[in-house]
Amino acid sequence: MSVDSTFRLNPRRRRHPARSAAVFLCFAVVAMSPPRARAASAPREMVVAESAPAAQAGLAMLKQGGNAVDAAAAVSLVLGVTNAGSCGIGGGGFMLIYWAKTHQLYALDYRETAPGAARADMYMRNGKPDEDLARTGALAIAVPGEVAGLDAALTRFGTMKFAQVAAPAIKLARDGFALNPHLAKEIAFVAPMIQADPAFRSVYFTTDGHPEPAGAMIYNRNLAATLTALGDHPAANFYHGTIAAQLAGFVKAHGGILTAADLAGYRPLWRDPIHLPYAGYEVYTMPPPSSGGVVLEILGMMATGQVAGLGVDSPPYLARLIEMMREGFIDRAQYADPAFVNVPVAALLSPAHLAQARDRALHHMAAPPGAAAHDHGTSNFAVADRYGNVVDVTTTVNTIFGAKLAVPALGVVLNDEMDDFGVAPGVPNAFKLAGEKNNEVAPGKRPLSSMSPLIALKHGRPALVAGGAGGPTIISGVTQIALDVLAFHLGPAAALNLPRIHDQADPDMVFVEASMPPQTIDQLRAMGYRLKLVPELGAVNAITIEAGELSGAFDLRKGGGAAGD
Repeated sequence: MSVDSTFRLNPRRRRHPARSAAVFLCFAVVAMSPPRARAASAPREMVVAESAPAAQAGLAMLKQGGNAVDAAAAVSLVLGVTNAGSCGIGGGGFMLIYWAKTHQLYALDYRETAPGAARADMYMRNGKPDEDLARTGALAIAVPGEVAGLDAALTRFGTMKFAQVAAPAIKLARDGFALNPHLAKEIAFVAPMIQADPAFRSVYFTTDGHPEPAGAMIYNRNLAATLTALGDHPAANFYHGTIAAQLAGFVKAHGGILTAADLAGYRPLWRDPIHLPYAGYEVYTMPPPSSGGVVLEILGMMATGQVAGLGVDSPPYLARLIEMMREGFIDRAQYADPAFVNVPVAALLSPAHLAQARDRALHHMAAPPGAAAHDHGTSNFAVADRYGNVVDVTTTVNTIFGAKLAVPALGVVLNDEMDDFGVAPGVPNAFKLAGEKNNEVAPGKRPLSSMSPLIALKHGRPALVAGGAGGPTIISGVTQIALDVLAFHLGPAAALNLPRIHDQADPDMVFVEASMPPQTIDQLRAMGYRLKLVPELGAVNAITIEAGELSGAFDLRKGGGAAGD
């Protein structure tokens, strides 16, 4: 049985207060619909993604005999077409894989890197930092990793050639797709910044210059041609030759520093996943420069004290979670690219440190503020195949439509991943969060990311796969879904339906979804918490896996699809 949930529903401490408005704005554009989820169940295989066509493309690969990695590549490429404000081959990401044949987990890092000419002071102008240069325009562009990452995953684990998994994306870009409501809102939101750009104007705007409305047919035939030209040797054809020359030439013409040599030198990295036991599960995630370790730290601090006995989303439970979340974000300041900085992950996840951080949180002891994550234009999806393999991918171009530049001849939206570095110590990024020394710009360095794909094992087999989108709310959202499923034993749809909270230590403000019950909000305020009610916080996708049943749910905070067989 195949179920696409588009068509069938299957029920089942005071700092910088002035920054809160800007942070709220970044959170609010994630979506504007009431918190809810849609789900599908199937006995053998499942794909959930932030796009119904992407979920269907992944399922099509599985039905053709492909595995979860083949499906993941197809989903990634379709998302780059239908959700181009969030991700695409001009960006990068992380892939977490459970491989049933070896009973092992693998972590693939294809995060973007700083160009070779990048310098820590590259955004200083007249002795002052100009953070806008890291967010918009050619100096914001880091070396894309998406194509290299998908090629590496297919080469190691796939059974299909790139041209085969790219076929659904090529067809949608060439023949058109219906503009989804989320992308339509994103286009309208950034229209003043992109409507004059010929590449964006030709794809996303009407002939008289207005943003296309939801439901309009969108065509990106130049992107279709680029994906076709990648053939069965995508990394070779993207990072060398004509495409690389066009991309580098475009960036140079617009005042950027990314070169053909930077593209030719890019390499994805296989890393060892990090993990921590929680409630009888072994929870795995990506190591730095991901923020998966922060998720594990929060779970580790929540592991004692009979969390389930507090009641899901009860004021005592939320108060404890707020404090643990704050400590996790404070420790995040130690995270960065491990090739440049010694990140003490083992120490941060050690029983001794977890106990100290828990004690500090429960007794409201002062700790130094830390910077939180800040990539926003991000997409997540999960795949489980009939062979027992599971994959979770988070992929991004950073803020909406990245650097607000697209290469017209290629149809490729370029990232603004340089803003994920600390532009300068104390200088806020797109989420009004200050940069840290560990995460300063350096040639070839990968910026710190909030992306935190997660796979939880029970008795050595996958039981939950989850990931999220939405800047720092990825960390809090994935953590809360993990707690809801692993501690409270909720199904994925029920977990995604719950209102969420977010505390990132700086600013000293707890963000709460407005759908939280009023009495809960009143009790949290009575405890002394400064609350900011927001429409929604991020978006999470999840699949739970039991014998003979896969249950997948996508988050209507952003939209998408769930498809299974």
